[in-house]
Amino acid sequence: MFHGSIPALVTPFKNGAIDRKAFANLIEMQIEGGSSGLVPCGTTGESATLSHDEHREIVELCVQVTAGRVPVIAGAGSNSTREAIELVTHAKTVGADAALVICPYYNKPDQTGLEGHFKAINDAVSLPIVLYNVPSRTACDLLPETVARLAALPNIVAIKDATKDLGRVSLQTALTEGQQFAQLSGDDPSALGHLAMGGVACISVTANVAPEYCAAMHAAFEDGDLETARAIEARLIALHDAMFVSPSPGPAKYILAKMGLCEPDVRSPIAGPDDTAKAKIDAACAIAGIEY
Repeated sequence: MFHGSIPALVTPFKNGAIDRKAFANLIEMQIEGGSSGLVPCGTTGESATLSHDEHREIVELCVQVTAGRVPVIAGAGSNSTREAIELVTHAKTVGADAALVICPYYNKPDQTGLEGHFKAINDAVSLPIVLYNVPSRTACDLLPETVARLAALPNIVAIKDATKDLGRVSLQTALTEGQQFAQLSGDDPSALGHLAMGGVACISVTANVAPEYCAAMHAAFEDGDLETARAIEARLIALHDAMFVSPSPGPAKYILAKMGLCEPDVRSPIAGPDDTAKAKIDAACAIAGIEY
């Protein structure tokens, strides 16, 4: 289920509401561009500012439009265990292939709390679960030893690691030896290194605007053509950085708007990129070969 470039989809808005047509068009662009899966309602999809009804609507729409052509890994995280179980249950009900569950944010649970949180989800819903560790956003770190214990559970099948610590790939491989447990990068700039260390995919922000290039980089690596993979990554590295010159997903939506694919609207408290940021984004797109 997990390989290649998997975009963490933006959620397009228009006049404050979900732009269903634009979202469907973005899904088609991703599939045509070679993306290996889709993640609706991840943090790049502004899940923190979606109502529960909007969250469910987006996941269901993604499943419907995708129609089984690539796996749908539904964002279903929360800092409430009960709410996360409800979101994972909904993802299963509407036909998602897996759920991406972020570590609880703000609460700062210790390893015992984190393990209990994910075990409760595992026990409640029979759906493949991808752990999501991003300490810079959640203020807690899912340590490799805890990951290994969770990987022994039947429904926990992978981790999205956004720590940027490539050594963890080898460590977690060693700790989960003999188990079918996939490791996915959650950090575009280090995704190629993550693959080299034993990762299998990247849940990507950059793929929102450059699906063909991101997919081609992964395909080249899978084919053993490291020279081509490096060359593609060299074109993309400035773009990876530009995705965060202002709070994400503002830069991605700015580019998509320039491409005529959706409005640039983001939800408060996120603001779109200012003129200085836009200049950096435009320069990175020129390097990457993205025209608008």
